[in-house]
Amino acid sequence: MTTAQTQELDVQPTPLALLLLGREADPRSERGVECPGDLPSPSDPNLVERARAAREKLGSKVFVLGHHYQRDEVIQFADVTGDSFKLARDAAARPEAEYIVFCGVHFMAESADILTSDDQKVVLPDLAAGCSMADMATAEQVAECWDVLIEAGVAEQVVPVSYMNSSADIKAFTGKHGGTICTSSNAKKALEWAFEQGEKVLFLPDQHLGRNTAVRDMGMSLDDCVLYNPHKPNGGLTAEQLRNAKMILWRGHCSVHGRFSVESVEDVRARIPGVNVLVHPECKHEVVSAADYVGSTEYIIKALEAAPAGSKWAIGTELNLVRRLANRFAPEGKEVVFLDKTVCFCSTMNRIDLPHLVWTLESLAEGNLVNRIEVDRETEQFAKLALERMLALP
Repeated sequence: MTTAQTQELDVQPTPLALLLLGREADPRSERGVECPGDLPSPSDPNLVERARAAREKLGSKVFVLGHHYQRDEVIQFADVTGDSFKLARDAAARPEAEYIVFCGVHFMAESADILTSDDQKVVLPDLAAGCSMADMATAEQVAECWDVLIEAGVAEQVVPVSYMNSSADIKAFTGKHGGTICTSSNAKKALEWAFEQGEKVLFLPDQHLGRNTAVRDMGMSLDDCVLYNPHKPNGGLTAEQLRNAKMILWRGHCSVHGRFSVESVEDVRARIPGVNVLVHPECKHEVVSAADYVGSTEYIIKALEAAPAGSKWAIGTELNLVRRLANRFAPEGKEVVFLDKTVCFCSTMNRIDLPHLVWTLESLAEGNLVNRIEVDRETEQFAKLALERMLALP
């Protein structure tokens, strides 16, 4: 649709639309704003050598974290690999490292800054490496949601539970309101804890993880869940719906895991007889219901490690990880394929490439601090409170 057509229809672009078009900037957004500096060319044949040289010059002053969804060219330089929370804890366990280079996305670097000491500096190689799911819940939207819950007379019964894949602002909101953080591994424990504190849960920002955990793992019904849409008045819900609900799910999702469908499951079973379908709990409820196994990134890795030779697996998670697992387990006679026929990387994770990593390491080696991620004191205080509640879970 052209600008003239939108003017004829009197359609006004939203702030998010302007941001996506590159016509506005939001420094509090998970997308970041810019990545300053002159990057080396991706075609530079010396990139690997330059990265190694910078690492060697920095020595123990730098600790590089690599999320499972990172490119192979980046993950080769990681001191440790893992999911977001594991990496943040690994960073906190290395107090001698002055610089924490987080090859992941913005909310992960924020979590690392919250959990590390004030003397450590967390760096994100590309500030535009964000998370579309985390972007789906802003502090202003969540504050408005809480006002809706107050007006409905249910706020005192509600305990917020926020997924690790959320901004520091949302974690801080959760901490202020007596809630906890969860990962895809401990979501059930977090919900069990929350229902001991109150009668209802506000689950942020991934509706699918919240729904799958409540229904699949805790025996609730789909009718116990309602979906709060921040783009509709009162979230698109009536006061009666809020009063009757046990799970108030935020309308957010992962753009990668949301792509998988029941048709994907049926197709791979038709193509590969005897295949085991293993998906992440961020997938839609109908996909999780159709799968053979469901679990976090770490669960997926461990399941394949324990799988017998000759077994066949279709994995519903990010493609970089699936491809890496396929290569790793091929010598053991295990066949690992991507669940969907369509190639789908996490586009924001993939912003961290070798040129950005080289630029970051060389800048730090020269004494120039770049792309520091720093959470303000008040936000850090309450976000850490929510994280500590999670750490105290049995």
